[in-house]
Amino acid sequence: MNDGIQTPYYLIDKSLLLRNMERIARVREASGAKALLALKCFATWSAFDFMREYMDGTTSSSLNEVRLGHERFGKETHAYSVAYADYEIDEVVSHADKIIFNSISQLERYADNAAGIVRGLRLNPQVSSSSFDLADPARPFSRLGEWDLSKVEQVMDRISGFMIHNNCENSDFSLFDRMLGQIEERFAPLLRKAEWVSLGGGIHFTGDDYPIDQFAERLKRFAGEYGVQVYLEPGEASITKSTTLEVTVLDTLFNGKNLAIVDSSIEAHMLDLLIYRESAKVAPNTGPHRYMICGKSCLAGDIFGEFDFEQELKVGDRISFQDAAGYTMVKKNWFNGVRMPSIAIRELDGSIRTVREFDYADYEQSLS
Repeated sequence: MNDGIQTPYYLIDKSLLLRNMERIARVREASGAKALLALKCFATWSAFDFMREYMDGTTSSSLNEVRLGHERFGKETHAYSVAYADYEIDEVVSHADKIIFNSISQLERYADNAAGIVRGLRLNPQVSSSSFDLADPARPFSRLGEWDLSKVEQVMDRISGFMIHNNCENSDFSLFDRMLGQIEERFAPLLRKAEWVSLGGGIHFTGDDYPIDQFAERLKRFAGEYGVQVYLEPGEASITKSTTLEVTVLDTLFNGKNLAIVDSSIEAHMLDLLIYRESAKVAPNTGPHRYMICGKSCLAGDIFGEFDFEQELKVGDRISFQDAAGYTMVKKNWFNGVRMPSIAIRELDGSIRTVREFDYADYEQSLS
């Protein structure tokens, strides 16, 4: 593909994004649950006008995110943070409809500041779907949420609901169902006193083979049992498979393997792959010519992965890294001063427009 836009750039395809939005809308309608976009995963606000028609609002992890959600997305705005600071709490509250505190001590410190909006507390059920310790919210000694039912019962007069986020890349409905049952067993007395419960994100219910009807029925049953409004916080589920990172081959060489260097960097532009030691995705990834695709930063391990191609790669060839929306644009950085990818959107009619470009001034102003 050569659309005349200078690489590297992220390309959001609305026709692919629409598929996720329609599945989210289907779950909302069938279950009665509300869906909030998790800005920690995807915060490219140029797509918000489109997503707003299918979702109920946003949820955040910081003052900057809650403000962005309020100003750019609108609708319902949930504020959450692992810890709020004195200097920011009043501004957080000014942008939020609900505020969720991570701990009882934070609730007690800022309950009066947040007296004008809905208040909640994060619970930690001490079980999760994560197989990776770095991302496991229920890991030993976790700081993420309260777990002692007796202590939470003592502050129920200050809150009306809970957030429980213990799913992580969970595409297994039976595991979700089982863990929700464990949550019910542990926290039923609290759930019966609540008005709303957010089950967080990390549930890949927009995946190709996910049993959406069963999922919606389980949510509806949970809501009915405890008389609560259920919220979901889809991040990756909202934007999965909707976006590519478009790059160009700058050089090829051989050092025991065929190598191709592109005008992008995994550390700067797809950082999550480096953190979790995962490979990027290229489609169709078939053919007799195998290459290790490398980034252009000085980091020795700046490697997107090894892929198969139908033809030998040459300077100027284009490569599209698939599924490049979640935890990419929100984490992109200026390591090595590598050119920051632009952001483009392919509209439903197939036309492509560039919505953001970055230049030297952006790099310079990110420093001091």
